[in-house]
Amino acid sequence: MKTYKLIIVFLIGFSCIACGQNANTRKQNLQPQSSKKQQIMDLAKIKDPEVKKAIEALQNGDKSWYNFFTENPAMTDDGRSIDFKSFFSNALGNEMFLSIDRVENDGKNIYGNFKAGKWGTFQTYFKFHKNAEGKFDRLDIGQNR
Repeated sequence: MKTYKLIIVFLIGFSCIACGQNANTRKQNLQPQSSKKQQIMDLAKIKDPEVKKAIEALQNGDKSWYNFFTENPAMTDDGRSIDFKSFFSNALGNEMFLSIDRVENDGKNIYGNFKAGKWGTFQTYFKFHKNAEGKFDRLDIGQNR
């Protein structure tokens, strides 16, 4: 009988402790924990101010990206001619540089790790070509092999 009473007291005490847990603590434990720190893109490597602003717009999925280009800029993807507006209607907001590893040609050629939406992540180049008015009239992109 003593054992029976002791077990009941133990169960009642344990249930009171379990019910008294802080609900916020349980919610915090259910949230996914990120072990990686968020990477901040360092655009300081890009010395051409228009390229830098264009890349900022691309990174943010901002439609101001189009303002840096002529009405119908030429574009190639791995050497194949493609339609600029059609390409970026799908890419803008879904694709971005994860890192900028190298900048050449007075800040107009950008090389880095690029997240290409459903296509995955790979080393990419963007080569901007300016016209006399300072707008980009051509963009060459592709995998940096």
